[in-house]
Amino acid sequence: MIKKLSIRNYTLIDELNIEFNSGFSVITGETGAGKSIILGALSLILGQRADLKSLKRTDEKSVIEGLFDISSYHLQSFFEENELDYDAKECILRREILPSGKSRAFINDTPVSVTQLKSLGEQLIDIHSQHQNLLLADSHFQLRVVDTMAGNFSLLSDYQREYRSWHELLREYARLQDENRLGREEEDYLRYQLFQLEEAQLKEGEQEELEVEQQTLQHAEEIKGELAAIQGYLHGEETGVVPLLNAALSKMKSLSRLYPEIDELVGRIESDYIDLKDIASSVDHSQDSLSVDPDRLSWVENRLDIYYSLQQKHRVSTTVELLALRDSFADKLTRIENYDEELSELRRKIEVQERRVSELVGKLSSERRKAADQISRTLTERVKPLGMPNLRFEIEISPRQQYDENGGDIIRFLFSANKNQPLQSVSEVASGGEISRLMLSLKALIAHAMALPSIVFDEVDTGVSGEIADKMAGIMREMAECMQVISITHLPQVASLGQTHYRVYKSDTETSTATHLIKLSEKERIEEIARMLSGSSLTAAALDNARELLKRNDLKDGKK
Repeated sequence: MIKKLSIRNYTLIDELNIEFNSGFSVITGETGAGKSIILGALSLILGQRADLKSLKRTDEKSVIEGLFDISSYHLQSFFEENELDYDAKECILRREILPSGKSRAFINDTPVSVTQLKSLGEQLIDIHSQHQNLLLADSHFQLRVVDTMAGNFSLLSDYQREYRSWHELLREYARLQDENRLGREEEDYLRYQLFQLEEAQLKEGEQEELEVEQQTLQHAEEIKGELAAIQGYLHGEETGVVPLLNAALSKMKSLSRLYPEIDELVGRIESDYIDLKDIASSVDHSQDSLSVDPDRLSWVENRLDIYYSLQQKHRVSTTVELLALRDSFADKLTRIENYDEELSELRRKIEVQERRVSELVGKLSSERRKAADQISRTLTERVKPLGMPNLRFEIEISPRQQYDENGGDIIRFLFSANKNQPLQSVSEVASGGEISRLMLSLKALIAHAMALPSIVFDEVDTGVSGEIADKMAGIMREMAECMQVISITHLPQVASLGQTHYRVYKSDTETSTATHLIKLSEKERIEEIARMLSGSSLTAAALDNARELLKRNDLKDGKK
C-alpha cells in the first residue's frame, strides 16, 4: 500500500507531499488541473521512462519518492535476490531525473537499475488507465487472467522450468547432429593429420636437443681445431700452463724449507694446479669424443625437418603445441566414433523430458478449463448490471499445434452484448465503454487472487453515468475492502463513494503555473461534488444533491 508520495520539481509541481489512506480514495479536479501529472510522477517510481522535459526548473533535479507499506506482502525474497536492505514494514522507491537528462533509481536509498525498480513496483501497485483496456484483447493478458484465477503460478513455474529443460535438450540434440555431420565430413582429414603426428613420434624437448646437436655437428672440424689449440695452451711442453705451473709449484715447495712464510702461496698454487689439470683433462676428453659424422648430421637435420614442416603446416611454433594438436585430433575422432551413442542417449532424455512437459501441459489445461468456467459465470454476473443485461461472455480454450512457454493452450475471450449477436472475439465486437466495464469487473475479480497492495484507476469510468457509474463505483469500493484503491474520476457518483477525497487544482501567477493537491474536509468535499454536479457555480440545489449523495453513501457504510 502506498502511504506517501513526494514530488519535487516535476512538470507543474514545485513540491508536493501526499499522504494516502487505506481503503477507497478518490482524486478529482477540472480537466487540465494536473491529475495526469501526479499519475505520471507515480509511474516514474514504478519504472516508467523518464523524460528531461518533465523538469519544471531545468537547472535542478526532479525527485519523486514513494513510501510503501509492505508488511503483508512477503517480499523478502525479492530483496535477498537483489542484495538489498530489507525492512519488513516499509519500503521507499525513489526516482531522480538530473538536468543532464540521466535518471537514477533507488530502493531504500540503495542505487538500483530501472528494471529492478519496475520489478518491485509491479508487485506493489497497478495503474489502470484507459489505454490499458486494450490489454483485454491481448491473448497473453487473457492467459494471465485465467492462470491468476486458477492459481496456476506454481504449476506454471514448474512447467516453464521443465519446458526450458526440454528445449535445451532439443537445442543440444540439433547442435550434436550438426557437429556429427561436420565431423563425418572431416573424419578422413582428421585421421590423416593424426596419422602424420603420431608417425612423427614427437617428444617434448627433443627439438631443442637436436638443434644444439646440429650446431655442434655442423662446426665439428672448427671445434676440434680450437680444442687442439686450447690443449696446447694447457699442456704444451715448453709453454703449457699446466707444466709451467707444476714447475713453479716444485720450486715453491723447495723454497718453503728456507722460507716458511711462502706456505700459504704453495697451497693456493697447488689448488689452481689441480683445477687447471682437471680442465685440461676435460678438453682432452671433449676433443677425443667429438667426431665429424656426416651421417649423424644428416639424420639430425632430417629429424628437425619433420618438426619444422609440421609446425609450419599447422601454424604453430613449439612441440608442445603440436602435441596438443595431436591430442585434439584424437579426441575429435573419439567423439565422432561415439556420436551415435551420444545421440541415442540424448533422444532417450528428450523423450523422458517431453513426457514430463506433456503431463504438466495436461494439468495446466485442466486447471484453466475449470477457472475459465468460473470466470465466465462470475464475470457475466458482475457485468450485466453495468448496463449490459444481455451480455454473454465465454472463454474459449483450444490446443496449440506446438507447446510454448505458457503451455499448450490458446485462450480467447468471446463476447456478445446483444441477444441475437453470436459470440465473437472481444477485440472484434466490444465497444470502448463495454471493454472498460469488462476490465473493471475483471480487475475486481482477480484482485483477491493477485494479492496486489494497491490499484489506481485513471478515469476508468469515462463514458458512463447515472446508475452504471454508481455501480462501477460500488465495484471499486468493494475492491477496497481487500486492497488500497485510488480512483481518478470526473463522476460525482464515484467521488461521493470515496472514503478519502483529494482535489487537484492549478494556480497561475504572472510568471508561472503550478499544480496543487489537497485533502478535502467534509465541507470542501460537499462543495467539490456540487461543482461536479452543476459546474463552476455552486447552487443550493447542487449542494443539497451533493449532501444527499454523501449521505446515501454513508448509509452504505452503516453511518447515521
